[in-house]
Amino acid sequence: MYVDHLTLADFRSYAYVDVDLAPGVVTFVGANGQGKTNLVEAVDYLATLGSHRVSADLPLVRHGTERATIKARVRAGRVDDRALVLEIDIHPGRANRARLNRAPLSRPRELLGILRTVVFSPEDLAIVKGDPAARRQFLDALVATRWPRMAGVRHDYDKVLRQRNSLLKTMSGRGGRVADPYADDTLRIWDEQLATVGAEVLSARLDTLAALMPHTARAYADIAPANNVATARYRSSLDPDGPADPDGAPGTDREELRAALLARMAERRGEEIARGVSLVGPHRDDIELFLGELPAKGYASHGESWSYALALKLGGFQLLRADGIEPVLILDDVFAELDATRRDRLAGGVLGADQVLVTAAVAEDLPAALAGQRFRVAAGEVLPDAA
Repeated sequence: MYVDHLTLADFRSYAYVDVDLAPGVVTFVGANGQGKTNLVEAVDYLATLGSHRVSADLPLVRHGTERATIKARVRAGRVDDRALVLEIDIHPGRANRARLNRAPLSRPRELLGILRTVVFSPEDLAIVKGDPAARRQFLDALVATRWPRMAGVRHDYDKVLRQRNSLLKTMSGRGGRVADPYADDTLRIWDEQLATVGAEVLSARLDTLAALMPHTARAYADIAPANNVATARYRSSLDPDGPADPDGAPGTDREELRAALLARMAERRGEEIARGVSLVGPHRDDIELFLGELPAKGYASHGESWSYALALKLGGFQLLRADGIEPVLILDDVFAELDATRRDRLAGGVLGADQVLVTAAVAEDLPAALAGQRFRVAAGEVLPDAA
């Protein structure tokens, strides 16, 4: 799939922009702060209903205006001319409104799954160097791209988790409210719900990580001149001190995972009540990344960490293609951080995509292989580059 037309109104720095895009490589070149990343951010927002740069919608709306609009025409593929028009109005503090082929949708979430994207940006270095939350977020985003309904499942999990934590806080005496005489019964109800939804989240994560890593290992070997083997292990709150290799990790059967989560909650019930927080579930898990025998976090150099983060995203891209999905690949300000060898290797690995959207501050950072449609971005204008 690819985007062949993009229109923005009051989005980020743009009062209005309207551009036709080609399949293959499309590059936006401009100095920092001129708005090139805003363009690819808008495409990704239509795919995920979120920004890869900020957690709230308010910064997406141009200062002094009340709403922003993103509209894109999405083609099914290079040899499939079917098209859908996706549109969303962003209203910070209120419900967003979405349309498909100009027809209003009851919920913006109905757009999910129509356009798929894989984004790599400088912020993704946190997947390797940052806290477990960054790695969970990366894996959950890939899960939702494979199976769009899982975005709703993860939302349900977070909602149940908040309710359970609120009850635990009250039971611990930290909630500032009178204890509920039926709290134990209520907690068991939340246990059941958290285990049921959590098992689905955990199963999807384990399945996706197992399928992802062979692609990631190949991508890392292709990008990095030193051929260290990239591997990963899932560290579950079900057995945080036990084996975390593929043979020792939990299986993916949901009923087995649900039973295991319930059993672990029962074991740690006293500790959870004392601390007023849920200590068992996917929200407590981590993905340990390795280069060779050493953990990437703390041992990998900056260049190795950058290459590993990029390999994870490219691995996700290849996994989606293996699933029969052709996502739009977005490389946001990637090439400035890579040496010439890594640039060329990366360029060679993405040329088969239906569409690759690239941003760069300096045209000279782009490998010659990434020839294609090119735009100059400056002062709120997006103009074809005649060079």
